[in-house]
Amino acid sequence: MKEEYIDIVTKTGKPTGQSALKSVIHKKGYYHNTAHIWFYTDKGEILLQQRAASKIICPLLWDVSVAGHIDAGETITSGAVREIEEEIGLTIQESDLENIGVFDCFQSYPNGIIDNEFHHTFIALLPVPLSKLTPQKDEVEDLKLVSISIFKKLLENSKTNGHFVASNYNYYQAVLQSITKKL
Repeated sequence: MKEEYIDIVTKTGKPTGQSALKSVIHKKGYYHNTAHIWFYTDKGEILLQQRAASKIICPLLWDVSVAGHIDAGETITSGAVREIEEEIGLTIQESDLENIGVFDCFQSYPNGIIDNEFHHTFIALLPVPLSKLTPQKDEVEDLKLVSISIFKKLLENSKTNGHFVASNYNYYQAVLQSITKKL
């Protein structure tokens, strides 16, 4: 897979006019933007993605429905739509996305990655059955729908159950609250 260029932003999220390779951004700890899209159903289920076993960070843990870096020169919403198409094979319109906020996630990992991301986070109604989605092999190990109550139970024990990325607890709570308001 070809490595992408990503725009660098300041610690407050303002564009710097500079971009760099993703590997350089993670090595130097430059601030950058990502899109996170959480899909839900009208039955009160949330789509979760299991990160591929080959992922460098948090392999095989369950997380956001779709997430990815915003390419250099790309808008946040066009990047979100592109990531959805790439990761789960679903085509939607930018107007289908509801922005629920920007969440900073500044973390360093034992493997040397310094990940200073702004998660531009959206929710959207999943317009097709789970069986119609096509997971991207190098990004997505599996997909599943869980009820709001199961999501809450998994989240309550996320520090010990090895299900979710445990450091994202408060972020998951904010997402859950936004989805619950839509139902």
